[in-house]
Amino acid sequence: MPLPPIVLDRAGEHPLSVQLADALRAATADGVLRTGDRLPSTRELAVTLGVSRTVTAGAYDQLLAEGWVGARRGSGTYVEQVPPGAARAGAGAGPSCRKATFPPPEGRNVAFLNPGGAGALVDLSAGSPCLDALDPAAWRRAWRAAADGPADAGPDPVGMPAFRAAVVEHLLRHRGLPADPATVLVTSGSSAAVAELARTFPPGSRVAVEEPGYRRAVSALRAAGLVVVPVPVDAAGLVVDAVPPGVVAVYCTPAHQYPLGVRLSAARRVALVERARAEGFLVVEDDYDGELRYDVAPLPLLAALGPDVVAHLGTVSKLLTPTLGVGWLVAPPAVVGAVLAQREATGMRPARAGQRVFVALAAHGDLARHLRRLRRELAGRRADVVAALAGVGVAVTGDEAGGHVVALLPGPDAERRAIADAAAGGIHLDGLGRHHVGEPATSGIVLGYAGPPGAGLRRALPVAASALRAALGCGDGRG
Repeated sequence: MPLPPIVLDRAGEHPLSVQLADALRAATADGVLRTGDRLPSTRELAVTLGVSRTVTAGAYDQLLAEGWVGARRGSGTYVEQVPPGAARAGAGAGPSCRKATFPPPEGRNVAFLNPGGAGALVDLSAGSPCLDALDPAAWRRAWRAAADGPADAGPDPVGMPAFRAAVVEHLLRHRGLPADPATVLVTSGSSAAVAELARTFPPGSRVAVEEPGYRRAVSALRAAGLVVVPVPVDAAGLVVDAVPPGVVAVYCTPAHQYPLGVRLSAARRVALVERARAEGFLVVEDDYDGELRYDVAPLPLLAALGPDVVAHLGTVSKLLTPTLGVGWLVAPPAVVGAVLAQREATGMRPARAGQRVFVALAAHGDLARHLRRLRRELAGRRADVVAALAGVGVAVTGDEAGGHVVALLPGPDAERRAIADAAAGGIHLDGLGRHHVGEPATSGIVLGYAGPPGAGLRRALPVAASALRAALGCGDGRG
């Protein structure tokens, strides 16, 4: 069967065998290859593509294991089935699935097949919500309630009063933050809020960020013409003494540092607020999953310590789903006014549908019940991850919170080895390297456990554990 053009990137971060398997899956999804078609032999395909037979054999082995192709003795390799409902995701990438990130993080090239099926790829990167914990009945009830009101007559740059009141109640009950509704703005999520705040600073201004840290925030700051200054993170969180003078803002994730998973210590929280007051910069506190602690009570929010110098960001992306596209900003009046002025100038208006759903969930107590279920579910999943990795001698770091842990590795070569070995087993892992602004100082895997369905996570853990165990023996690759 003649194959479509296949492009393999020898300089790409993914092994050639993985790229080839992705391309063949895409061909079946496009209908270029159909059930019953015979594939070239591994030797023929290797000659055609100018690669070693190890590459083609590895790709075929992966497709055989996933069940998309089958080997017939004495006859060859044939397409057995086509990924259901798939559509081409782009050159060299497989079909996408029901759960995609919005947009995919930098460096990610994940192909999902037959979600939940025996041959599905499982994404163990961090950032996805745990949909298994969401009660379908409560979800449907909230959407019905959201549709009961009349259509909106016009856009609202501030946010629905009912939504802001629900946020104030939520922050008080779950984060211990007494907020004035007048200081609360609706946003489209944390990343969107960072982008809005960034546009209120003069272009060329310097903003300090955690290193390693959240790449989308870095991208939003740079897109606004700001200069990003990386500041190291250690076991006590952001190293406040390393924040250089002359910055207009410091972006941080103090409750559960992303990606290392540590908490900013009480002493450093006080020191950061004191420096902000003394030097006149704004602290941007991204509380992306602060509600999801299941070990000890969280430390006081920076916004509670310094409401005059802190812009507090929250989101429902990790609590419910990013598809609601809703979050909140609690900030000093001058900051709120600057953001509103930007919205008036650009016409930016957060959509109301997500606000209405959040209000309905909060009004009927479904949100509080969901948070209790979510904490229990994630605590159990974290215990399963820690046990699986400990069983092969791999330790993890990070607080008992949120939806991810970190497995440190001896160097970048070990990190790449773990990612490649896991990909060969149908598992996507996310390396620490891409979360750095500068040269990576820490290597390892950011292993998320919230997103996959329970069955997928259980299937993925042995593969991930094996890949990490093998990577521990790689050394640092610098000798």
